[in-house]
Amino acid sequence: MINKRIFLQTIAAAAMATAGMGSAIAADITGAGATFPFPIYAKWAEMYKAQTGTGMNYQSIGSSGGMRQIRAKTVAFGATDAPISGAELDKDGMVQFPAIIGGTIPVFNLDGFAQGEVRITGQVLAEMFLGKITNWNDPKIAALNPGKTFPSQAVTVVHRADGSGTTFNFTDYLSVVSKDWADTVGKGAAVKWPAPTSIGGRGNEGVAANVSRTKGAIGYVEYAYAKKNNIPYMSMQNADGKFVRPDDKSFEAAAAGVDWFSVPGMGVSMVNAKGALSWPISTASFIVMYKEPTNKAESAEVIKFFDWAFKNGGKAASELDYVAMPPAVTQQIATRVWSQINNK
Repeated sequence: MINKRIFLQTIAAAAMATAGMGSAIAADITGAGATFPFPIYAKWAEMYKAQTGTGMNYQSIGSSGGMRQIRAKTVAFGATDAPISGAELDKDGMVQFPAIIGGTIPVFNLDGFAQGEVRITGQVLAEMFLGKITNWNDPKIAALNPGKTFPSQAVTVVHRADGSGTTFNFTDYLSVVSKDWADTVGKGAAVKWPAPTSIGGRGNEGVAANVSRTKGAIGYVEYAYAKKNNIPYMSMQNADGKFVRPDDKSFEAAAAGVDWFSVPGMGVSMVNAKGALSWPISTASFIVMYKEPTNKAESAEVIKFFDWAFKNGGKAASELDYVAMPPAVTQQIATRVWSQINNK
């Protein structure tokens, strides 16, 4: 059994120590991008290196950075939580596939509240990030949490300072549940944050750190980073009107009805998924590769790595609170996506 807290503390420290240079794991396969899946990619790389002798150097620099790297052809794969459109993939001669499923969660810093004890709806969350709810004792927060006493504490919004797939999925969700957010801010890997108190942090690591040290803060991170930092997270109302807590089961519930090939490039949004158990900001993280790679041998090694991870990495994914891609989907990825990559 993986000790999640110790493992995540170790890899997060490594990521922050190498900020700007990437988080080195090994040196045979190169990839860069999303910080969201970094904990599980690091664990898979460790396991794969032990079994095969082939290492992976994955730079945890954010989805936008990963796409810049793959387009510059300095890495064999890019990783993004903001899926690339089918038209853009075709234009660039690329393919894309989901590699892991997880969840984005709202986290906060107030004394006296346990994990999941505070309830929030998408509409109220949007008003906090819009800067319309500016104090934790606001009646709209109190109405969702009868019997709880909130302090007269200013709300400080913490957001990603870098181009981020986590931001894309978070703002995608807010755009679905709040017309005000959709009309004034919208969705994207980088947006103009309207709350006057907004402060930025680089990567999931940076947002988690800023929330941890700022009283009254609210932010959004991938679930593993909240657990590693022991930051209180909120329960959220989902599309069925149920309040749920984040974990691998609620992420799995959100993914249950996804038709991955209904969208070119498999870039399906899972936000606000139906289902009584579904976590409302569940997301996939995607891998992007060239159909005609510059380094065919390295490209072939990337496919070998993810093929191994799909077949052998499910237990590690679950222990780090991710959801592995179902075998029926990974088989289709092999036959319908990897078959388009010319590694010969």
